[in-house]
Amino acid sequence: MDENEARAEVERLRKEIDYHNYCYYILDNPVVTDAEYDRLMRRLEGLEKDFPRLVTPDSPTRRVGARPLAAFGTITHTVPMLSLNNAFTEEEALEFDSRIKRNLELDGSARIEYAAEPKMDGLAVELVFEDGVFIKGSTRGDGSVGEDVTQNLRTVRSIPLRLRHDSIRLPKYMEVRGEVFLPIKSFKRLNAEKEAKGEAPFANPRNAAAGSLRQLDPRITASRPLDIFCYGLGAIEGPLFSTHFETLEFIKKTGLKVNPLVKVVEGIDEALKYHDEMEEKRGSLNYEIDGVVLKVNRLDLQERLGVITRSPRWALAYKFAPKQEMTRVKEIFVGVGRTGALTPVAFLEPVSVGGVTIERATLHNEDEVKRKDVRAGDFVIVQRAGDVIPEVAVVLLDRRPAEGLPEFRMPDKCPECGSAIERVGAIHYCTGGLLCPAQLKESIRHFASKRALDIEGLGAMHVDQFVESGFVKDVADLFMLTKEGLLSLERWGDKSAENLINAIERSKNPTLERLIYALGIRQVGERTARVLAEKFGDILALAKATKEELEETREIGPETAASIVDFFAERHNMDVLRKLERAGVAFPKMEKKKGGRCEGKVFLFTGGLKSFTRDGAKDIVEAEGGEAATTVNKKVDYVVAGVEPGSKLEKAKKMGLKIIDEEEFKGLVGK
Repeated sequence: MDENEARAEVERLRKEIDYHNYCYYILDNPVVTDAEYDRLMRRLEGLEKDFPRLVTPDSPTRRVGARPLAAFGTITHTVPMLSLNNAFTEEEALEFDSRIKRNLELDGSARIEYAAEPKMDGLAVELVFEDGVFIKGSTRGDGSVGEDVTQNLRTVRSIPLRLRHDSIRLPKYMEVRGEVFLPIKSFKRLNAEKEAKGEAPFANPRNAAAGSLRQLDPRITASRPLDIFCYGLGAIEGPLFSTHFETLEFIKKTGLKVNPLVKVVEGIDEALKYHDEMEEKRGSLNYEIDGVVLKVNRLDLQERLGVITRSPRWALAYKFAPKQEMTRVKEIFVGVGRTGALTPVAFLEPVSVGGVTIERATLHNEDEVKRKDVRAGDFVIVQRAGDVIPEVAVVLLDRRPAEGLPEFRMPDKCPECGSAIERVGAIHYCTGGLLCPAQLKESIRHFASKRALDIEGLGAMHVDQFVESGFVKDVADLFMLTKEGLLSLERWGDKSAENLINAIERSKNPTLERLIYALGIRQVGERTARVLAEKFGDILALAKATKEELEETREIGPETAASIVDFFAERHNMDVLRKLERAGVAFPKMEKKKGGRCEGKVFLFTGGLKSFTRDGAKDIVEAEGGEAATTVNKKVDYVVAGVEPGSKLEKAKKMGLKIIDEEEFKGLVGK
């Protein structure tokens, strides 16, 4: 092959590879296998090696990462990359809209058309294209001058090195602004790898994206699956647009990514609605957003509104309540749970996270404290795990005093009762049992909880009062309470005392599984309680079960079996059971339904169901004499595939298991 033939083949390969990159990274719709893509890439690499004069900066082979830099250069932005004014409340967003109308001399009832888009929590960059070829890229920097990260941006697969022009005429020169981010799944994977190497994890996906893009060695950047959404233009030679949304549509046609959630809204009320919709959707996205951006859609109005200092008058970042915040650990306290488990808890300087004031965060166990190296006095980033449970995400070691801080150590004795402590796996336990007031209080709260005996109106403060006053020394004492006794205590009135006594009376007829769960046996949750109820039929039969009999029960392992045997071997626990029976608490029996529609059949559920909750569907199966499995195995008779099924479905298909949908399942169970 001579050089002319090679040039033609190289051009063909580059065009085909660019098309496949567009399908895979932009449309998320690959049209060839990974193996075929790799074959094309290897062919191109081989030709460029044989004919080095054919190598160009926009070749797909240039993404793999160049040699490390000694330091970043700088790039001056032709048009400043402005920052946005923020709004944190609806009132501030409404004032932004009013200000727009005042500046445009419009009536207060006028409806401004806004381009609304999710506010990405990533790193702002500018991409520069000449004749459709990516020539340089930079970070936002101070808005006027940014760092030259061209080599690193070349490794981001969703940034085309040559723009598409199937349906448009490309401008000779174009600056595109966008936000580089690291998808959440990739962020979790990266942190797991860092922790496995003994390295400090990134605090959040934004820090991970910024740290990845600002690597002096582009090969490191290339190893991290960064992505980008483009949100606007800087300088451009060529086409003219009348609205911001038109510019985004044009950007999309060039092969660059634009967030699919961008939309045009009429008036501030629709904009506020969009904000609420995005905040609700936030948890289901595979990237972090921290608000929405509202921009006056008409470009002529943007021009009239202009810029104030370093922010445009025509745009606003309407932020969500934060998911993460910085605060300081005042002290580390060790709490005792109902099973005797000791849990370190960080007491924090109060901080608002996600609209909730956080003053404490779980540290889980001693190993977790050591892994994160949390110490009293440290500055930390706290977050609400799953937007619910507060936890310490990362310690800001650079803010720790030079002389250091004392390391946390687990106490040798229970902080509540002074009993000895034993370690089982990663957890430390108090050996004091119900002699420990903390365990007693927690066991009573658990016993009365909604999913156990469901004693309505019995709160944590009541439990503290009953235990500390000596009225209640075990869970059975709850059924000995009288209205007169309650009225002798502080803060009890005639009506509240009567309500609690009635609630306690109503709780005397639990199902067997609720009763087992209420006892608070270590490692016996709701699911295990149901399995035990079905297997043994009544509480006394369970109390007599041997470790071997328990281990023969599905889903019961050696540790759980040992925990159950130890519980009933404890004389005090059997005394409490007898006391409950004397107090009139029913000890129900459970007989497995025979001849049910699901008798002898095992069902596995994956994905969401429209007509039932997952637990509700399992209840139906078990009520009809069947069994609900939790893992894919050959004993499964039916795999019920709902909406967005997980990896279980693929495993089931490979094993040749019978797959049915929700409607077929409803037919089988007669619903």
